[in-house]
Amino acid sequence: MAGFFSPDSKLYKFMSRLTDVVKLNLMWLLFSLPIVTIGSSTIAAFDITLKMAEDNEGHIARGFIKAFKANWKQGIPMTFITLFCLWAVYLDFEIFSVISKDPNAENGWIFLAVGVVAAYVFTCSLLYVYPLLARYENTIFNSLRNSFRITMRYFLRSLVLVVVIAIELIVFFFWSEKMWIIGALMGPVCIFFTISGPAMAIFRELEKEPGTVAENDGVRKSDDDGDNETE
Repeated sequence: MAGFFSPDSKLYKFMSRLTDVVKLNLMWLLFSLPIVTIGSSTIAAFDITLKMAEDNEGHIARGFIKAFKANWKQGIPMTFITLFCLWAVYLDFEIFSVISKDPNAENGWIFLAVGVVAAYVFTCSLLYVYPLLARYENTIFNSLRNSFRITMRYFLRSLVLVVVIAIELIVFFFWSEKMWIIGALMGPVCIFFTISGPAMAIFRELEKEPGTVAENDGVRKSDDDGDNETE
């Protein structure tokens, strides 16, 4: 029984990781309260979840605050960019929905087509942008471009990742009213962690290849041990 609850047991490791996820999620919610800082807190959360993917996260709260302070200047513009992308896609589908109900309306399909294309482009551009900003010193524009290029290069992996994220969103926030509690406690960070695993694997692959999107355009941000690697 003592071994079952020892620090090396699977149960202990699972409960420890679950506690870290809840703690990180609460910090993400707290630091996102001003709304404009959602992007900054998301980059900070990805800084931790990327390290979680390699079991190298260290102190959660201290690491999050450090990453938040280091990334708030890029995070605030990313808040508005992300919200604009979501609003633009929503608006296109909403206009299509309204026009499609009018039997005399014409060319409503244009808004549907624009919405689909916009959703595709924005998804590709945003899928890896927060992990990229968390891991590399780079401009927002280059990070958005690199996210799109990575999604295209690893299209099947990225498609599976988008499907998994969609399932998580449905389970956490649309499955039932009771799941909202669990979703509020751990939903966002679970999604961040889901992205971080595949993203970290891709980044490690790209870092081995001179001339790839990560190699030419970014510099690794310093880890806790002070390592700074040129890409």
